[in-house]
Amino acid sequence: MNREVYMEIKQYDFDEVIDRSGTDSIKFDLLKERFGKEGLLPLWVADMDFRTPDFILEAIRSRCTHELFGYTFPSDGYFGSIIDWVAHTHGWETRREWIRYIPGIVKGISFVLDCFTAPGDKVIIQPPVYHPFRIVPEAMQREVAYNPLKLVDGVYEMDFEHLESILDGRCKAFILCSPHNPGGMVWKRETLERLAEICARHNLLVISDEIHAEMVYPSFTHHPFSSLSEAAASCSITFMAPSKTFNIAGIVTSYAIIPDRRIREKFYAYLHARELDEGTIFAYTATTAAYTHGAGWLQQLRAYLMENVRFVAGFIASEIPGITVYLPEASFLVWLDCRGLKLTQEELVSLFIDGAGLALNDGSMFGPGGEGYMRLNVGCPRRVLEQALNALKAGFNSRIRDGKK
Repeated sequence: MNREVYMEIKQYDFDEVIDRSGTDSIKFDLLKERFGKEGLLPLWVADMDFRTPDFILEAIRSRCTHELFGYTFPSDGYFGSIIDWVAHTHGWETRREWIRYIPGIVKGISFVLDCFTAPGDKVIIQPPVYHPFRIVPEAMQREVAYNPLKLVDGVYEMDFEHLESILDGRCKAFILCSPHNPGGMVWKRETLERLAEICARHNLLVISDEIHAEMVYPSFTHHPFSSLSEAAASCSITFMAPSKTFNIAGIVTSYAIIPDRRIREKFYAYLHARELDEGTIFAYTATTAAYTHGAGWLQQLRAYLMENVRFVAGFIASEIPGITVYLPEASFLVWLDCRGLKLTQEELVSLFIDGAGLALNDGSMFGPGGEGYMRLNVGCPRRVLEQALNALKAGFNSRIRDGKK
């Protein structure tokens, strides 16, 4: 990759408010179905409200000028862009044969479980965590085993003693969220290394969802799980994608990286036999453009998101007592600790929906430990956040006036 692309200076406008209604957007056009009412300010599902970067749009437009969209294979440029991006961003030297396209990370998790586990096997997750980690295994008749995160001095940590206590012969897979969703934690290297040692020793396959990996804030470092050690590489599959980072979730641009030959050959044979490793023209085009030209845009995006987080944290600390912001170390998702409001989960959800007119994710959907929390998406223009927080303040004050504490 030409490193000059990282020196391009262009200012992007993240303050622009774009009307997404009527575009079949899940976030905007399914409010009635998901929340029971329309007219809510949507700050829930994890995509951003920023315009897709120009270099991706230009690449797609350029490809469209050919006006023929037949069967297409992933080119050297596609694989090269991933290899260079992962090396430049994470310091991980990968190889072409390690990489395959997958049609979405949640789908990828289901493929791994289908390939490596059987009904009745146990799959370990660490709640509170991204809800498909529970929904997918349960739908596939796998038993979900909880290894809950623990709060130590207000900070989430992995509970390794508990993990070892629940391991038995039926435990076959461990789904890791790194960086974490909804908490936004960037796991320390020593934490992941200890997890790798335990999982390798117990022959537990780690499925590492690293979709938020590029959105790590300064002073924190993301460590791709499979890159940590021989032990980690021997027991893991890493999933990545430019979709969250560059706001192209609708194009479906995920991929797997598997260093271990035994795991790689079995899983990629499974994908190939079902043609699940064949991406679309625009998946290849968008990925290549994002990873070739996206560093400058990403740097500005992270800076904007950090200011959004600071704005939310400052506003809530001064205006809405009873709610605490769990400060994220990565991504555009903010975990709101609302336990100080002393509300039931139903009352808490009603405060946001009915009292404030806001659509956020109910913390209980993320499993045990999510009760009393709400997840806020700050991937939007700051004036939208300001509108949302003022509405929440008004709803909170109205509830106090009505004596509903």
